[in-house]
Amino acid sequence: MAVATVRYLVDDVDAAIAFYCGQLGFHEVMHPAPPFAMLTRGDLRFLLVAPITPDSPGGGSRPMADGTVQAPGGWNRIVLEVDDLDAEVARLRTAGVPFRADPVTGIGGRQALVQDPAGNLVELFQPILPEAHESAAGQ
Repeated sequence: MAVATVRYLVDDVDAAIAFYCGQLGFHEVMHPAPPFAMLTRGDLRFLLVAPITPDSPGGGSRPMADGTVQAPGGWNRIVLEVDDLDAEVARLRTAGVPFRADPVTGIGGRQALVQDPAGNLVELFQPILPEAHESAAGQ
């Protein structure tokens, strides 16, 4: 079975880590910055991200170009790791797939948000940090 990655926006990353690890059996893999943590549970890699603030460098929760601010509960999405984000973006744009946002660089990698036919988000993610690769989840 392949590793699945899910990203959740949360109001408080530290409180979320305490809850998921303390109550639901997740394990902390990394917490390299206050607005971001990666947890695992079995074959699930679970990313916790706080909404962006003026002093936070995160990428996965930045406001969109039109000013829309991401908030917990409305921006959850599945994450698919890709080897070459730029090539995937070009291929999907050529196929007419709608994007909610252009690629951005965050703490652990680069990402772009595409929409499925119903408007649900799928994040395409190209890791920058070795710990951010799907293969690192089982370690």
